[in-house]
Amino acid sequence: FSLHLAADCNAVLKALQPIFQEQGMTETVHNWEDHGYLVTYIKKNGSFANLRIHPHGLVLVDLQSYNDDMKGREEVDQLLNKVEERMKELFHGNIKRVKRLPAILRGGVIDRYWPTADGRLVEYDIDEVVYDEDSPFQNIKILHSKQFGNILILSGDVNLAESDLAYTQAIMGSGKEDYTGKEVLILGGGDGGILYEIVKLKPKMVTMVASNIDQMVIDGCKKHMRKTCGDVLDNLKGECYQVLIEDCIPVLKRYAKEGRMFDYVINDLTAVPISTSPEEDSTWEFLRLILDLSMKVLKQDGKYFTQGNCINLTDALTLYEEQLSRLYCPVEFSKETVCVPSYMELWVFYTIWKKQTGI
Repeated sequence: FSLHLAADCNAVLKALQPIFQEQGMTETVHNWEDHGYLVTYIKKNGSFANLRIHPHGLVLVDLQSYNDDMKGREEVDQLLNKVEERMKELFHGNIKRVKRLPAILRGGVIDRYWPTADGRLVEYDIDEVVYDEDSPFQNIKILHSKQFGNILILSGDVNLAESDLAYTQAIMGSGKEDYTGKEVLILGGGDGGILYEIVKLKPKMVTMVASNIDQMVIDGCKKHMRKTCGDVLDNLKGECYQVLIEDCIPVLKRYAKEGRMFDYVINDLTAVPISTSPEEDSTWEFLRLILDLSMKVLKQDGKYFTQGNCINLTDALTLYEEQLSRLYCPVEFSKETVCVPSYMELWVFYTIWKKQTGI
């Protein structure tokens, strides 16, 4: 409750006490001069409530119920309704805002809560754990969402859902590129989504270099993310593609030494890091190494596509763009913002190309 006026903490406490006492809850009161009251109410079944009364006009009620069945939820709703009615009687028209937040379900068999890139907590409509395995390098989960289909989550980071064709299209150039007869290099992309979409466009050859840690990702996705990858992960070689389960850095160095060149390089390894203070041997150094090696195998008129980060992380995106000025060759870039359904946030994608220096 947010009030238009200062709160008489003692009056609020006396008004609400009977509601909790009727529930057979034991009361403990803490008060501080000029800082209001904290009152805890504990029930024999383990349920409890915290009542925090701030003198400047903010009253908070936090209920944690031991029972998460329908009866338990009804009891919580009834108690909150009584609290709201009593507060309206006490303050009449002086309540500025009443806000109820949905219950957070703690300790459930299925984890429904995952953070966005900019640190906001999102509750997904997860109803099934489809796949949950630990590789030597990361935890791999595939969870089912009623809205988004199966979602691939790597070490707590939401990667891709079956609903997220917008992501795949954006990192391929948003339908503006002609892949017919082209040589394409994909870095990462263990979910198979990019490979599946590009193969449809009749390229000459697509080489996907999934690092060693991605083998279990591939195994999980080819079984549980088929709306995303189709059948391209069933075999590591197809008519116009090959999948290499190798560290991409030695592969890039080898291709550069051999003089092998690509029309398109698509980096789907990792998002731009959030840190705004890059140091030696950091993820920023790794990203710049990948960029430099990619430019060495990219044709002069080729294009490099990559994801950036969420649009709210402006400092991280600016720092990434600064890295582009530090490559071995001059480059230019453009970017676009796309709504990726399961991310529940706008995402930035980059197109990078070698700067034409000829007259």
